[in-house]
Amino acid sequence: MNVRDMTLEEKAGQLFCVLGELYDEETLKFMVRKRCIGGVLFRPSPKAALQAKFDELDKCAAMPLLKAANMESGSDGAISDGFLFANPLQVAATGDDAYAEYLGKVCASDGESSGINWTFSPVVDIDLNFRNPITNTRTFGSDAETVEKYALKYISAVQETGHIAACVKHFPGDGVDFRDHHLHPSVNSLSSDEWHKTYGKIYKAAIDSGVKSIMAGHICQPNLSDNPLPASLNKDLLVGVLREKFGFNGVVTTDATIMGGFCQAVERRLAIPRAIAAGCDMFVFNTDFEEDCAYIIEGVRNGILAEERLDEAVSRIVALKESLGLFENRINVASQLPAKKWRRECAEKSITLIKNAENLLPLKAENISKVRLIIKGNPNCPDGIISDIASRLLQKRGIVAETFNIEKENMRGSAGFTKDLLTLYFANCEQKSDQTVVRLFWSEKFALDMPRFINESPHIFVSLANPYHLQDVPRVKTYINAYTANSDTIEAVIKALFGEIPFKGKSPVDAFCGLWDARL
Repeated sequence: MNVRDMTLEEKAGQLFCVLGELYDEETLKFMVRKRCIGGVLFRPSPKAALQAKFDELDKCAAMPLLKAANMESGSDGAISDGFLFANPLQVAATGDDAYAEYLGKVCASDGESSGINWTFSPVVDIDLNFRNPITNTRTFGSDAETVEKYALKYISAVQETGHIAACVKHFPGDGVDFRDHHLHPSVNSLSSDEWHKTYGKIYKAAIDSGVKSIMAGHICQPNLSDNPLPASLNKDLLVGVLREKFGFNGVVTTDATIMGGFCQAVERRLAIPRAIAAGCDMFVFNTDFEEDCAYIIEGVRNGILAEERLDEAVSRIVALKESLGLFENRINVASQLPAKKWRRECAEKSITLIKNAENLLPLKAENISKVRLIIKGNPNCPDGIISDIASRLLQKRGIVAETFNIEKENMRGSAGFTKDLLTLYFANCEQKSDQTVVRLFWSEKFALDMPRFINESPHIFVSLANPYHLQDVPRVKTYINAYTANSDTIEAVIKALFGEIPFKGKSPVDAFCGLWDARL
C-alpha cells in the first residue's frame, strides 16, 4: 500500500498499537476496518482463543496488523497456556549464552504459531540499581557486556525466520533509577561517556545486528540532552542519538502511553503529536483511542506535526510489516523444539549458591527430622502450588515437609528449634509494574514467619524471583538465588541442596546489595 494514497485518518490510525481487551469485539473490528489501526496486543489468553481473535480481525483488516506480545521469558508472555522458559537473569546465571538463543527460539516458534509477529523484547536494560522495582530478573544482569552478548543471541533467534520482529527496550535505558517510569518519568543519570560505554554500546550493537524496532521509555537522560523530556518525547535522543548517531532506520515505538511517565510529562493533547514529531513512529496503548487519534489529526492541521514526518512514521510501520511478510498469505506452524529439555538444563546450570556460611550444604536426609516450609509472595507458579511441588520432591527423599500456617502459629521460645529441624523458605516476590518496591513483608502477627531462630536450627532461604532478598534477610546463613518460579527450577534447587547436582550458577548481579552485613 502506498502511504501517499492513504487518508490522513488512515495514517493516524496506523500509528496505534492498541490493547485489545479494552474494547468489545465489534468496536475493535471497527477500529481495524475503519480506523486502520496499525497493531494490537492482547494480554495472554489460551492459544486457541488468541488465534480466533486474530482470525476475526484479519478478516476485516485492509492493512495487515502488527500483533504484539511481551515475550521476555517465554511464550507465556503471549499465551496463557504457553511456556515459561526462564527469566533473562536466570538465563544469564548459566554463564552460557546458548540459553538466550534457546529462549528466543521458543518465543519465536510458539509466538509465530499463535499469530504473533512482534515481541516487545528483549529487555536490554542494565540492572545497576538493586532498588529498581522493574528491571530485576527481566534483565541479563548488571554487566553491560553480558547484556549485549545475551541480547544479541535472543534477537538473532527471534528474527531468524523473518516473520517476527524483536523490539529492544527501554531506550535510553532503565536500571539506574530506583523508581518506576510506569508511575512518573524516571531518570538514567549516567554521564554521557558512561552511557555510551554501556547502554549506548548495547543499542548500537542491537542496531548493527539488524533489530527491527526499539521501544522508547519514559526515561530522561539529562547528560545526553538539555531537554528534560523523557525519551518518548525527546528529539535529541530519538533523532540525535538513535537515528543520526547510531543510524537506526527501523520502527521506534513508545512504551505504553497510559503510563504516568508519559501522561505527566506534557499535556496529552500536545504530547501525542509531539511524540511522533520527536521521532517515535508508533504508540503502544491509549487512554482513549478516538481522542488520541483526533489529537494526531489536530496536530497535523495546527502544525505541531508535519505531514512529511507523519508519512515517514507510517512508511516505517508499513516497511516493518512488509519485512515480516504480512502482505503474503502464510500458515503459521510451530517448530518442534526440545523446549522442556532446554528449560531443565537452564535451571540446573543457573542455581546460584550465594551463602553457605555454616557449611550446611550438601544436606543429608538422615540428619533432618522435618522440614518447616515457608512460602513468601505468590504461592503459585505456572506448574502448580510451590509448597506442593517442594513437598513432593522432599518426600521422595524420605523427608516430611510441613507447610507453615501463620494461623496456627503463636509466639514461642527457641527450645523447639533443634538442629534436625530445617526451615526452608521459597520466596516468589516478582517484579511488576506500578509497584514502588520489591521487598519481603512479614506477617502482622509478630512477624512469626521471619527467620528468627537462625542460630538454634538451620534455615535455608531460596529466592525464585528476586535476587536481592539478602537486603531483608541479611543474617540468614544459607541463601540461594534461583531466578524463575517453575517446577524445573524448584527441582533443580532441591537436587542442588542434597548434592545431587553441583551449584553451577554465577550471579549476574551483586546479590549482597553492597551490604557488608549480608556477607556475614
